[in-house]
Amino acid sequence: MASITRRRFIRDGMATVAVTCAAPAFLSDIARAQGATARNLVVLYLSGGNDALNTVVPYTDAFYYSRRPNIAVPAGQVLQIGSDSAGRAVGLHPRLTGLRSIFNDGRLAVIQRTGYENSSRSHFQGTDIWGTANPVSTSGTGWLGRYLDTLGATDPLVAWNTTRETPRALVSRTVGVPAIPDARTYSFASPNTGAEALAEREAALRMATSGGGSPQLAFVNSTTAGAFGTLDRVGSVSAYAGTTTYPNTGLGLALRTVAGAMVRSVGTRVFWVSTGGFDTHSNEGNAGAGAYATLMSTVNDAVFAFYTDLRNQGLLGSTVVVQFSEFGRRISENGSQGTDHGAGAVMLALGGGIRGGIYGTAPVLDPSDPANPTLENAGGDVRFETDFRSVYAKVLDSWLGVDSTAILGG
Repeated sequence: MASITRRRFIRDGMATVAVTCAAPAFLSDIARAQGATARNLVVLYLSGGNDALNTVVPYTDAFYYSRRPNIAVPAGQVLQIGSDSAGRAVGLHPRLTGLRSIFNDGRLAVIQRTGYENSSRSHFQGTDIWGTANPVSTSGTGWLGRYLDTLGATDPLVAWNTTRETPRALVSRTVGVPAIPDARTYSFASPNTGAEALAEREAALRMATSGGGSPQLAFVNSTTAGAFGTLDRVGSVSAYAGTTTYPNTGLGLALRTVAGAMVRSVGTRVFWVSTGGFDTHSNEGNAGAGAYATLMSTVNDAVFAFYTDLRNQGLLGSTVVVQFSEFGRRISENGSQGTDHGAGAVMLALGGGIRGGIYGTAPVLDPSDPANPTLENAGGDVRFETDFRSVYAKVLDSWLGVDSTAILGG
């Protein structure tokens, strides 16, 4: 076999075709060799079912345009990133200029056609499946929650959820993950202000650290003392402005908060960030305007600011971001110039330990071939090629340094 240089790998993607359940090697050998010390994992969830075909565009496939006459991204506007291992050219949505820059840096992995057999079209069930990493039974703890359980962690800030409700992925047996959307509003609750509020906080802290009493009271006191410690550490993050300008969006604020927690070394290892609006049943638009272009700008601007900030702070090498959504969307546009719930999705991974490139193969969108292995549901949906759990497994094994088999059950 001819040797494959890093430059060629980054330009042309994987050297071999990914197969179902095989873990794509998107984490670099350097990441594996360095162990799991002081590593950060940021999960970015796109809520609603992201349209994978308008994120990573198969712009040379004529059926992409005939099946999406109103919402397809014009080929001339696609940000080209190369071809996959099957020789199919793909590119990014034109609003993803920052992500294309990260790709050109060799730090963005595009993992096409991710999912699982018999994909659920339900938002709730689909989210639970991706959260528990179990397409058969979605009860119980989440995959990240099970990872947190292995740490034996008592630090209440070992994980940080930037949304208001705990996602299924972070549900744990032993770790209660705090929901802190905005560090600036996370503070000691008091009906008073100024010196009186400060005195109340100091009194509560003294009682919590006084010791003695029954085991039940000791537990309450230790929990309260831990919460006060959390307040102080979160407070140190609230004033973080970053080394670059973050967009004034919910996602921008959340990622700036995550960067601040890393810079201030508050002890968090896993961060959960989410942004919504991806249930694009109507008026999706194309490259220049419409709801989807706005969504792509929201993701691109916040993620690129975060990437730039971490690089400036020297933290890029210790951070991996994994992005996913609960399902992809149907290939053909509907009568409302949108797309309905589908199957095969796209996952992105970026950071200093990422081996950038195109992983997996793009679908062939011709619905007339009943033997087309890249489609399902009578040619209406993209069939998955890489099981999403294999991506989780690679993160657990090669980045976080734990046994993925024990956590994922296989």
